Amino acid sequence: MLSRRAFLASASVIALAGPVAARAAVAGPRIRVEPVPLDAVRLGPSPFRDAVEKNHDFLLSLDPDRLLHNFRASAGLPTKAPVYGGWEARGIAGHSLGHYLSACSLMHAQTGDAAVRDRITYIVADLAECQRAHGDGYIGGTTVERDGKVADGKIVFEEIRRHIIRTGGFDINGGWVPLYTWHKVHAGLIDAYRIGHVEAALPVMLGMAGYLATILEGLDDAEMQKLLAAEYGGLNESYADTFAITGDPRWLRLAERLHDRKILDPLAAGRDQLAGLHANTQIPKLIGLARLYELTGNRDHQTAARFFRDSVVRHHSYVIGGNSEREHFGPPNKIAPFITERTCEACNSYNMLKLTRHVYGWSPDAALFDYYERVHLNHILAHQHPVTGMFAYFMPLSAGARRTWSTRDDSFWCCVGSGMESHAKHGDSIYWHDARTLYVNLFIASTLDWDGWKLDLATRFPFEDRVTLTVVAPGKTRDLALRLPGWAASPSIAINDTPVAITRRDGYALLRRRWRAGDRITLTLPMTLKAEPTPDDPNLVAYTHGPVVLAADLGPVDQPFDQLPPTLVAADAGAALTPVDAAAHRFRMAAARPQATTLVPFFAQYDRRTAVYFPIFTAERWATEEAAFVAAQRDAAALATRTVDVIQLGEQQPEQDHGFATNQSDLLSWGGRAGRQAWWGVGNYLEFDLAVRPGAMALQALYWGEETNKDFVILIDGIRIAEERRAGPPSKAFVSRDYPIPADLTRGKARVRVRFETRGTDAPVYEVRMIDTETR
Repeated sequence: MLSRRAFLASASVIALAGPVAARAAVAGPRIRVEPVPLDAVRLGPSPFRDAVEKNHDFLLSLDPDRLLHNFRASAGLPTKAPVYGGWEARGIAGHSLGHYLSACSLMHAQTGDAAVRDRITYIVADLAECQRAHGDGYIGGTTVERDGKVADGKIVFEEIRRHIIRTGGFDINGGWVPLYTWHKVHAGLIDAYRIGHVEAALPVMLGMAGYLATILEGLDDAEMQKLLAAEYGGLNESYADTFAITGDPRWLRLAERLHDRKILDPLAAGRDQLAGLHANTQIPKLIGLARLYELTGNRDHQTAARFFRDSVVRHHSYVIGGNSEREHFGPPNKIAPFITERTCEACNSYNMLKLTRHVYGWSPDAALFDYYERVHLNHILAHQHPVTGMFAYFMPLSAGARRTWSTRDDSFWCCVGSGMESHAKHGDSIYWHDARTLYVNLFIASTLDWDGWKLDLATRFPFEDRVTLTVVAPGKTRDLALRLPGWAASPSIAINDTPVAITRRDGYALLRRRWRAGDRITLTLPMTLKAEPTPDDPNLVAYTHGPVVLAADLGPVDQPFDQLPPTLVAADAGAALTPVDAAAHRFRMAAARPQATTLVPFFAQYDRRTAVYFPIFTAERWATEEAAFVAAQRDAAALATRTVDVIQLGEQQPEQDHGFATNQSDLLSWGGRAGRQAWWGVGNYLEFDLAVRPGAMALQALYWGEETNKDFVILIDGIRIAEERRAGPPSKAFVSRDYPIPADLTRGKARVRVRFETRGTDAPVYEVRMIDTETR
């Protein structure tokens, strides 16, 4: 542990060395193409510029002193404003400040606005003050509950230093993912220095990097692997970037040690073992490996990162390009059972786009940007409300679903943090370059002023199929490469209104000529309608028109949806839609049951209920299966109506939201679902809170059918309501069981404490619902 004097001395040297150190390490030849700097791009009129402007207003509406509250309290300094609510008032507090530093840095680069850069300068100065007060490099805002009281989260880090490491998968020593939060602040300071150009961020960043390093370097390999079982974000990436800035091999050694072998080694061997894993815990680890490959040339890192990205895109993603259901990966090529109101966490898409940028940089392939475009347009643009600027955590794809928006002062979910970043940088991937070629990858109205080149990209894409690129001033001799999207069957190009033959390379139209000011390139990309079935059910389809995912408009969000989901009865799904206004992506589905419906762009349905996937029946199948289909849909709707509360065990956010606690348990993953298993023995338990309401209640637990011959009890507020033996016969399916609750255990209460406790065997449980037995 650094002494106060040693820390302050080292920080002074770092501050003097900043700009020189920043050039100490480079990535070398492994990066073949790079994006042009964000500050060279300005957005033109489009929904993307609107999103940046709305996010700009949101960023400036936030009070830095409220985000800094816990950091100052931890350092023993007077606080200047009360802490925000939501996650900022919980153990993960402080993660938003890291996102905010990154978002303001990106926003300054995207717009040139000085006010957001002033926020960075202010925050960095305050963090430096906190760091001086600690005297050892520490800065942090996390908290942890000890003995019923909220304590400063620094004690968790100091316990790790003393080799005290306990984790249930989503905590370390009772603290909610402190390494995840640490990474956000570390990464935010890196962005403040590299993108925001605030030099004072460097010594603060290196001070905090050094504090944690002195702890992690003292752990042996077994302790490190135990620690990395808890979510640690992209901590390996931030230490790799710290090495790239300074050239100090200490940071590279530490970045390499932050390697969760249980997850990453199978990926390097080409094995998809993602089913049941918390998705966004994993994606940042692979971004870190991608960065380490660029810095070291380690082919295993490259292989793992590329295999993971390809596996997620091809085998774990929904039609909008997002992934995960209730934050978790399911089995490969199986999404039909997992189309719910909790699909596609926004942070996952934010991070998958970051990973795709790395992979593209190694080998430019237009197909990578076909994926990037789909996610960017249909998920990222969908997850910020264009009027309020608020963000959606999940992007629900089930019939009748609506988006749930954050609040300005009382949310601060992870997806609010990544949302602040996503909508500060819509220009960061339009233009890429190598030594002789300038690539145009996204069709977003914008201007480019870089390396002598001035270009103007004019388009109303995706609401028109024409893109016009004007050379305002040519820089040094370069070819232009325009992406030819996979969804465009017959693209065409004209230069100065004269059609030209297309020379193709890696999915691009390669244009080679001596460019002159005023040259005008017109790219036409006809959009076609396509039906995309789910990989596991050819009779469940979604529709795209060009790059745009379509959805049925099922009415405003302030009206309940109590109908059957739109179902298509037709011989040919591809021919079932007729255009109403193709330019606006509006199509009519006349053969839908129970009534015809109109499909519109999914991303723009901010305040509407939608359906994205449609069951399809031939007339013959519908005649024989209609009754069973309708009954199943009504049963599912009835269960949803009867459900008062539900916890998915083994999943981070549901456990946090329900006050989950355990003494001895393991995380489970089976059949694409996460779960918890109280250990074998007597007295091991899982417990959590569930809401109740007046009337007769029952507990409904979900088990795997083969996990039989058990012995555990179920208690409500300490009173036993059942002893479960789970007698056979076993079955290869999930099964549920209802346990009636005596009325006096719920009367007059808003919630109860539920406990599963072993009496001789283990107790594996996947989901527990509180249901109303009177509602039918």
